[in-house]
Amino acid sequence: MKPGPRRSISQSEIVAAAFEILAERGFAAVSVRGVAGALGLTPTAMYTYFPAKQALLTAMVEQLLAGVTVSGGVTVDGDTDSAGVARSALVETAAALRVRLRAHPGAVALVTSGPLDGPVALALTEGLGASFVAAGLDRDDAARAAHALLAHVLGQVALETAWSDAPAEPASATLWSDETKHPITDAGAALGLRTGDETEFRTAVGRLVDGWLVPAGIASTR
Repeated sequence: MKPGPRRSISQSEIVAAAFEILAERGFAAVSVRGVAGALGLTPTAMYTYFPAKQALLTAMVEQLLAGVTVSGGVTVDGDTDSAGVARSALVETAAALRVRLRAHPGAVALVTSGPLDGPVALALTEGLGASFVAAGLDRDDAARAAHALLAHVLGQVALETAWSDAPAEPASATLWSDETKHPITDAGAALGLRTGDETEFRTAVGRLVDGWLVPAGIASTR
């Protein structure tokens, strides 16, 4: 007896399989052929759902970012928020994005694999910009600030990931007379900057946000 036709498969199942490959084998292993093989499909069948690899990657980015929304209910017109509430929304959103990215191995490589031009990604960046507008910035500066904040979060996660993936160095005895050659860098490590201490992360994000608001003469409540 010949086997019956293979059950239909959804785009969400394909994206889920791609995330499994990402977690188990890394970003370089994510391909149309690889995902097709994991699902028992032919590469040709995969193109029915995603016409190119970049389309698959975009769908993965959209799913990854779907759990992150800008809190605070700000609008582009800036009529529903004070500077303090907008600042809080920006810090909370940045923290949520960092948690989301850290929860998925290979997330930074995925998010930076192409333009963030999907509906979810655009809504996130627009929401960040809207928060800065609500805080009092004009549209151009809000766009600059939102870009800087997103770049900060991605860079921070990339650095945290690099340090966490590095092999542990054997402990060595330190003589009392030894002096560090990199006191500021060592202080950063002690503060937990490399491992992503939550308090330090929020402090850095808050300073970044204030860096855009204070020169513009906008008061924010910390």
